[in-house]
Amino acid sequence: MAAVSGVSRMSGLCFHAARQTAALKALRPMTRRSFRVTAAHQQQPFDSSLEKPQFPGASAEFVDHLEFIQPNVISGIPVYRVMDRQGNIINASEDPQLSKETVLNFYQKMTLLNTMDRILYESQRQGRISFYMTNYGEEGTHIGSAAALESNDLVFGQYREAGVLMYRGFPLDLFMAQCYANADDLGKGRQMPVHYGSKDLNFVTISSPLATQIPQAVGAAYALKRENMNRAVICYFGEGAASEGDAHAGFNFSATLECPLIFFCRNNGYAISTPTNEQYRGDGIAARGPGYGMLSIRVDGNDVFAVYNATKEARRRAVAENQPFLIEAMTYRIGHHSTSDDSSAYRSVDEVNYWDKQDHPISRLRHYMTARDWWSEDDERSWRKQSRKTVMEAFERAERRLKPNPELLFTDVYEEMTPSLDKQRESMFRHIQQYKEHYPVDLYEK
Repeated sequence: MAAVSGVSRMSGLCFHAARQTAALKALRPMTRRSFRVTAAHQQQPFDSSLEKPQFPGASAEFVDHLEFIQPNVISGIPVYRVMDRQGNIINASEDPQLSKETVLNFYQKMTLLNTMDRILYESQRQGRISFYMTNYGEEGTHIGSAAALESNDLVFGQYREAGVLMYRGFPLDLFMAQCYANADDLGKGRQMPVHYGSKDLNFVTISSPLATQIPQAVGAAYALKRENMNRAVICYFGEGAASEGDAHAGFNFSATLECPLIFFCRNNGYAISTPTNEQYRGDGIAARGPGYGMLSIRVDGNDVFAVYNATKEARRRAVAENQPFLIEAMTYRIGHHSTSDDSSAYRSVDEVNYWDKQDHPISRLRHYMTARDWWSEDDERSWRKQSRKTVMEAFERAERRLKPNPELLFTDVYEEMTPSLDKQRESMFRHIQQYKEHYPVDLYEK
């Protein structure tokens, strides 16, 4: 029996060996054919100069010499302008050909903003309001860009875009109500001054933390794109905010998601007290656009027509092509950063005076109008007097108005007040009642 089993195992081994031998014989012709094909390929000359990188992360060519890219590889980006400092049109083909009524509206909004700034700045110095930020020197960036938008486009501001809201029709009474935090304030007195917002005018309420509006604007633009609403978003920020991580996130997301968005950077020379030469080493903010795959332009922010042309074209293409645009408006912050700042500590009076007297957006537009007999000295005196009177009347009304009802501290968070909020509310009113001599409750709405 053992012998039979041994013979069986031997037969199986022989059969397996025979199969392996047959397989090897069958493979030999294929191996020879494969070798001949490979050899034929190796005989052809290989030209490495024709080889292209196949890496998925970038579009480039191979090079055979070691060289680091210089930081000024994108440098000297030109500044687009339409008017010179004397209000002369440089290239007639770039003249937006705006009507007299439109140009006068530009000028009156810019000067009205300037007047409102002066009155509210002084009111803070007198202790009537707690805080203020002026827009001196940057009026052209506000009005030029706002005029180029459609009324249903969504605006995300930083905190120096009051002129955009004014151009859209935000009344002086509501500017004053917000700064005084009175009962007419749309924010119900919950925000510090100059943090405006208007749902009706598609102007998202301003938030203090720097650059947070940038990724928020991208999300809004992406939503508009998905809804195919033929609308755009514009997001304003300064060159200092462009150093925040939120700016990188916003730029990158907007490009990869192909959003109808205009990034509008007001490069006014200073991020509070930090000058641009300490803020970045590259060629400004516009130079960053190509790195994110964005179309970019640098404009003269003191030329309201240049700002208008650039924003209008960017808006048209952003909606038509679903892609973001970066506009860097070169301007100068003539005023202090805010009422908490004293800019004389970090810049000279001569520097400020140059921009105030020699290259101001308001004076440039006035030169343009005067050359066309659209504006005279009498018109100037009359308008200045009228605009100051209008602002002062709104100012006085706001000052007399009562403060919002304290109950509003606990509303607009939950549809129904939670037990913990209700407990806090009762505690606050008990405290006020107990120490009522310290709380001017008569100044608040009942």
